[in-house]
Amino acid sequence: MVAVPTDLSVTLRGMHEADLPAVLACEQAGYASPWSEGIFRDCLRVRYTCMVAETPDMVVGHGIMSVAAGECHLLNICVHPLFQRLGIGRRILRRLLALARREQADTAFLEVRVSNAGAIALYHSEGFDDIGLRKAYYPSADADPARREDALMMGRAL
Repeated sequence: MVAVPTDLSVTLRGMHEADLPAVLACEQAGYASPWSEGIFRDCLRVRYTCMVAETPDMVVGHGIMSVAAGECHLLNICVHPLFQRLGIGRRILRRLLALARREQADTAFLEVRVSNAGAIALYHSEGFDDIGLRKAYYPSADADPARREDALMMGRAL
């Protein structure tokens, strides 16, 4: 169980390898099919844009983005369930998009589970449009291949 910090001021900063235990805890709390430690290590190793959102007490969210050839791809934005609907995901998203613009990206792309209505609403409110569907893209929580979930592909100009 996670105790909710008394100080809810949240700062965004670059992710470090030492953050991985806290990032993994947040990821596991937030997703039925969380990323592995190896995936996060690989993202840090290849120098993707990796950030954490933290209170003075704990990491409460994170974001990962790749930028290449004038495009950014938002690979992972996660906010611990106890801290959702407080604007933290929006702050992570906006910071990542600002960093993508600085790296000369002119388009942003992402995928999101079709069942994740809150995230889809956030992305629509930030100017993302639906651009396609990836059938059976996400694994189910029990890893049953027959129950994979579709991903909504979204994009927007920067």
